[in-house]
Amino acid sequence: MTELEKLKAMQPFNTDDPEVMAVKKRARKLTAALNNSSEDEPQRRTEILKELFGDCTDDIFIKPPFRCDYGFNIHAGKKFFANYDCIMLDAGPITIGDNCLLGPKTCIYTVSHDINPVKRAQGISYAKPIQIGDNVWVGGNCIILPGVTIGNNAIIGAGSVVTKDVPDNAVVAGNPAKALRYLTKEEIES
Repeated sequence: MTELEKLKAMQPFNTDDPEVMAVKKRARKLTAALNNSSEDEPQRRTEILKELFGDCTDDIFIKPPFRCDYGFNIHAGKKFFANYDCIMLDAGPITIGDNCLLGPKTCIYTVSHDINPVKRAQGISYAKPIQIGDNVWVGGNCIILPGVTIGNNAIIGAGSVVTKDVPDNAVVAGNPAKALRYLTKEEIES
């Protein structure tokens, strides 16, 4: 397998491989185009995101600046909104449901490095997918770590570091994020 094939298969891969670097370079060009676009060009921004992401709809809205590693591993549902300074390290798939809001400086990291210092020095990385359900609100300055699943209707409090799965309807906050409470049926349906 090539290193890019390993990346796509979610196996340990070398980040310094020329083919992997070429995909990153493409993503940097597209994010630069997005970040340098004008607010008066909403259609152009949508076109860039549709070229960059694996999947997204016409009602996507991301406030620049935005950064990602590859782009093709990002799959966003309907009415996705990300505020300023969002970073998605998408060596693994990032799947975002419908009606999701990401606060400013949200960081979503699927990639990690080997604990073995020799392998780490060789540029060996691995990834775990991140899934975000429908109707999720992530407050500003949050970090979501590799392998996490966030359930439908969840709310992540500002400044949180999400290290473990978050159930449906949970309100979590802190470092590491812990459940504070669960939304009531009335809160969800009102």
